[in-house]
Amino acid sequence: MTKKEFAERNIGMTFDFIRQILENPDILETIPEGAELDFIDKDMPFKPNEILKKKKVARYKVAHIFVPIK
Repeated sequence: MTKKEFAERNIGMTFDFIRQILENPDILETIPEGAELDFIDKDMPFKPNEILKKKKVARYKVAHIFVPIK
């Protein structure tokens, strides 16, 4: 995947996430104050990262909807 394709994919996921928030504003309660958002593609394996656990990061697995990962 080129840098351009990667950027376009991330922009697309961001807009999809905003659309989902507009449809269901309660999702905002799953994001801690000052957190960084991390979108994980549905086909990517997920392994918790110890460094990210120390930071405020709200992770979302991207399928058809955004699902918080605890």
